[in-house]
Amino acid sequence: MSEEILINTTPAEARVALVEGGMLQEVWLERAGQSGYTGSIFKGQVSRILPGLQAAFIDIGLDRTAFLHASDMTRQEPSLDESDATQQLISGMLRPGGEVIVQVIKDPIGTKGARLTTNISIPSRFLVLLPDHETVGVSVRIEDTQERERLKNCVTTLRDDSAGHGYIVRTNAEGVSQFALAADMAYLSKVWQSIKDRAAGAETPSCVYEDLSLPLRTLRDLMHDRVDRVLIDSTPMLKAAQQFVQSFIPDWCDRIEAYTAERPIFDLFGIEDDIEAALHRSVTLKSGGYLVFDQTEALTTIDVNTGGYVGNRNLEETIYKTNLEASQALARQLRLRNLGGIIIIDFIDMKNEEHRRQVLRSLQRALERDHAKTSVSDFSALGLVEMTRKRTTESLEHRLCVTCPVCSGRGSIKSADTVCQEIFREIMRSGRQFEASKLMVLATPAVVARIMDEQSINVAEMEELTGKSIRFQAEEHYSQEQFDVVLL
Repeated sequence: MSEEILINTTPAEARVALVEGGMLQEVWLERAGQSGYTGSIFKGQVSRILPGLQAAFIDIGLDRTAFLHASDMTRQEPSLDESDATQQLISGMLRPGGEVIVQVIKDPIGTKGARLTTNISIPSRFLVLLPDHETVGVSVRIEDTQERERLKNCVTTLRDDSAGHGYIVRTNAEGVSQFALAADMAYLSKVWQSIKDRAAGAETPSCVYEDLSLPLRTLRDLMHDRVDRVLIDSTPMLKAAQQFVQSFIPDWCDRIEAYTAERPIFDLFGIEDDIEAALHRSVTLKSGGYLVFDQTEALTTIDVNTGGYVGNRNLEETIYKTNLEASQALARQLRLRNLGGIIIIDFIDMKNEEHRRQVLRSLQRALERDHAKTSVSDFSALGLVEMTRKRTTESLEHRLCVTCPVCSGRGSIKSADTVCQEIFREIMRSGRQFEASKLMVLATPAVVARIMDEQSINVAEMEELTGKSIRFQAEEHYSQEQFDVVLL
């Protein structure tokens, strides 16, 4: 399936869209002053060690201290068993106030600080450098056994054993020459040397290496044979992209094109509409069924419903067809919404075991195109599918939205009747507690209208019980749950 990359940049924001077969599959954005930290390397200071958690909090200069777990630290003594090695790392390798070179592997999300590792990795076009590590690995996405062996032998032959660095061969390296791999190695060696030089003279805490900007990272990581063209709507970014491609992918310079039409580039394939739809809770399927996404702190749930789809055979066939369509749609939505962590999928119950296997295979095939690592389990005893998707950055919703100030993220507000009863209870409380002849109630127009219309008898009884005159005033700027009882 052919792919296109669309890059939209302004002085305040950069957005990148990946389009496959004319449909938006993934979108990334980076705003001025809000760029992600994943991949950046810091010279940090140990703020606190938690032996019970085998972890430490590291100050790297961000608003919140970052988290470093023992499992993300370099194993210095492999002869030790797991528990002894962990204890050695936390209590022996780190001390409060000490300095440590770390890399961000997960951006700050919600109230959590960034996740760190001391296992530094530096990516380039075809390779990932692993400083002070002996590993030579090949991406699992390269499936041809002979090609995997060829690439591993090339890297093993080319690398400088005296430097003691390891490498991981990326998917993009499939079919490339030994000369291209050697060029990547030379580039990565220079980058690592510059990082060490900067870290030696840098203050603590400080950033000693930042990854490329979003558009250039996209060209480095996503350019492959299936990408027909890259459209860029900004002249400065176009020049930067052309220079980058000329240096690292010269054979594909003709695929970098300027977008000069008057219509905004993200309107070209209805991308703005797709982004807006991805912020909604439900997604309609072509058959008439629909998906419902609920994102929480712990996990994301996806509910599949038949909706208006009635099929043309029997109920089991209708459910099977809906679940098949849903498996394709939700795989795309996971990428588009950038949902990660634990994901629970509630497909419509199927009695036929073969139908279950087909739906699960359909989901797994659809996820093969996902750039994030995924793992899918079989149907559980309750008919649920559990899966995980690697999360390194916040979801699209969390990047573009804030918590609703009216409902505080609950997704619902109290009804007008409920607020009316709360007002009556407050009137009784105030009437007994304070000496005043009159009370003024300030509330939203909808609540005041409900009280004056349907609750007028109750108001008269309140006045008799409290011995006070009660007046009501509508306030346009109040939310439905907000009210005040004022003594006059």
